[in-house]
Formats: sequence, structure tokens, C-alpha cells
Amino acid sequence: MALMALLISCGKETKHVNAAYYWSTTFGGDSAMTAFMEEQHVGRLYVRYFDVVIDENDNVHPNATIQFESAMSDSVEVIPCVFITNESMAKCPDNLDSLIYQRVRQMNVTHDIAGVKELQIDCDWSQRTQKTYFDMLRRLRDRAHADGWELSCTIRLHQLSMEAPPVDRGVLMMYNTGDVRKMDRNPILDLRDVEPYLRHLDSYSLPLATAYPAFEWSILYRGHRYVGIMHDEDALTVLPGDTIIRHEAPLETVLRAKELVNEHLSDANDEVILFDLSPNNIHRIILNHYEKVYHH
Repeated sequence: MALMALLISCGKETKHVNAAYYWSTTFGGDSAMTAFMEEQHVGRLYVRYFDVVIDENDNVHPNATIQFESAMSDSVEVIPCVFITNESMAKCPDNLDSLIYQRVRQMNVTHDIAGVKELQIDCDWSQRTQKTYFDMLRRLRDRAHADGWELSCTIRLHQLSMEAPPVDRGVLMMYNTGDVRKMDRNPILDLRDVEPYLRHLDSYSLPLATAYPAFEWSILYRGHRYVGIMHDEDALTVLPGDTIIRHEAPLETVLRAKELVNEHLSDANDEVILFDLSPNNIHRIILNHYEKVYHH
């Protein structure tokens, strides 16, 4: 029996995938990013194409569309991603699936991005919007399948205890796990916030990949109250007496998080995704040796 088990395990070959997200509004083919992807054999890039938001007239519309300043490498599989705000799902038009799908396909043609086989949706849905969101995903999945594509979506930790969405697979987000309003906790990744949810992995019905953080945040507080995250493009006004706390996910914490996922669902680490390879992060990723997260 032991020999038979060994033969079965040897015959079952698991293909590990190194992947990354790209979440900036401009793609310029950063040389450091290209070098990192080649050295770490990153063969799959999840690229945020645009957001779906509510405008000033209370209508759902696309926003922050990515601009391609250089061509995407043919050696990398591109998975278009669309972020949908939960507020947009509350006002979801019946044809949102069609609008998203046609816009993604047109962007692929416009920017000569070939070989796309999957579309990913990112939405922090709630119980209030779950039915609308899931209905939209079913229609979008049917459109994708008709063209031979798969549909995937992101899964936040708190969503593991909810019904799995009607997609082909999910990506477990092992980042943004805490409350930014708490000055004494790391909102990017704190294992105390993570562990209570991981037990749901044991019985989760959707195939998963896992994404880990490789970014930092500078958070502004005023009188111990949260003001906002200080992004370069929308720098917040800093007043005398304000506090700025810089957060990142230490490599040892990320590696421990990966071990915890392995303890419940090792298949979820068959594809490891770093978030993200934007220009602001890539040099930090190299300096902090985040490639170790890819090691199997």
C-alpha cells in the first residue's frame, strides 16, 4: 500500500505558477519589473483594466482605465481584471456584464493583447449585494465560456464563510486584512486577523490561488482618527500634530501566512500571486527579496 501511494503521488504532477498583479493606471514596461519577472519565471500577470464606480449623477460607469505606453510581452499570460465597487453593485444595470465584457475585449484588440483566456472580477460584495453580484457573474461567465474563456474573482477572507460565487476559480486575498482605523495594528497583513477565517478553507468549494502583499501604505491620522491612505496621486494635507504611520507586510509574516494556508488547503499555493508589480512597489520587492514567497 505504501508503494502504491508513492507511485500515485509521483504520478500526480502539480504545476506551480508564479504570478503577479499590476494595479497601476499606466503600463510602461518598467525594466526592473521585466527583469524581476524573467528572473522569477513570472508567467502570468493580472492587469487591472478599469474600475466600475458610481459617478456624480449616480450612474454606473468605468473609471481609471489603464493606459498602455508600451506593448505587453507575448511571453506573459495576461488576465484582465475589473474592479467593481460594492456601491456599483447596489445600482447594477441589467447589462453590466455585457458592458464589462465588450469593453475588455475591445481593449485587448486596441492594445494588441492576444491569447487572453480568463477574465477576473474584483468586488468586495456584501450580503446586501450578493444576489445582484452573483446573477451578474453568472451572465458574465456564460459570455466568457462562449468564447472559451474562464471567469475568476477575488475572495476576501471574510467571504470564505459565505456562499462561493458562481465562477470557475477564485483568488484568496491575503492582504488588506485589518481595519485601517486601528493605529496599533497592521491593516495590510496581521496574522491575528487572518487565522480565524482560514478554517473555512477546509471545506471551501471553489478552486483557489492565493495572493500575498508586497506593498506598503502610509496612513494619515489626525487626533488618533483615521484620515486616509497617502497615495502619490492624491496626497492628503498634513497638519501640525498629525501622525503618519508607514505599514508593510514583513517577509517573515508573509511566509508564515503562506504556511497557514498550506495547513488548510495546500492547493491554494499552487499559484502564488504578488500584489503588486506597480512602479512604486517593484524596487521594494527586489530589495526585500519577496521572490522568496514564490519558493515552493
